[in-house]
Amino acid sequence: MLPWIPRRGPARSPRRPVHRRAVLGAAVALAGSACSPGTPRARPGTTTAPGTPAGNRVLVFSRTAGFRHDSIPAGVQAIRRLGGQSGFGVDATEDAAAFTGANLDRYRAVVFLNTTGDVLDGAGQAAFQGYVRHGGGFVGVHAASDTEYGWPFYGGLVGAYFAAHPPIQRATVRVEDRTHPATAHLGAAWTRVDEWYNFRTDPRSAVHVLATVDESSYTGGTMGADHPIAWYAPYQGGRSFYTALGHTTASYAEPAFLAHLLGGIGYAGGFATHTLGG
Repeated sequence: MLPWIPRRGPARSPRRPVHRRAVLGAAVALAGSACSPGTPRARPGTTTAPGTPAGNRVLVFSRTAGFRHDSIPAGVQAIRRLGGQSGFGVDATEDAAAFTGANLDRYRAVVFLNTTGDVLDGAGQAAFQGYVRHGGGFVGVHAASDTEYGWPFYGGLVGAYFAAHPPIQRATVRVEDRTHPATAHLGAAWTRVDEWYNFRTDPRSAVHVLATVDESSYTGGTMGADHPIAWYAPYQGGRSFYTALGHTTASYAEPAFLAHLLGGIGYAGGFATHTLGG
């Protein structure tokens, strides 16, 4: 197994002792550094999976202030299963009060799962910005790009804002980079059904594009020959991963999509992973 990749930047709290610990997951092998054993206390509106060491956790945030995706519960449960299989704990909340410096410091990454609209107040924005700048990870799923349009830091973090989409349909994803854990399990072409976002800008100049969607394979694309659909980037001391996939409930039972999502969580959270298979 590969070693844990530590968060970049200074630790927010020097009081947490760090110990070496290896964990093996069914879909992916993750090795991590965990703090002293014990289950951290849940914050308001947060549900906590017991039995996972503090510091080896991911927070799933799914608050909506606009359109609400029916797939959110399935997404939360899918990420919980991935965590159980792969050795990290998963807490889930829709309470913006969870965005404090002390609380966020408990997590390797925060997943914005189909969030929409303005979901954080000024204090929450400041706390999350500090978290990322101290090495925290961000994972944006689908409508995470339909979130916080007036917050420039978030716009840079997610990479591009949502503009519009055609009806749900089948399309072909073209994988550009198969060395990343989010795409290593895929072939050059990946055909699936989803809601295909058009973005206000092409993020390519600011991110590393993992995959594009082939606009000739469906109707309603507006970005032309270069239509990024999944990407990652180091960002102001932290790590950012975004996938525009994940609109449908069926996505969260699809092995290839789940491996894609798990690879993104692994990258953002600093988990070193073996090559995904299947």
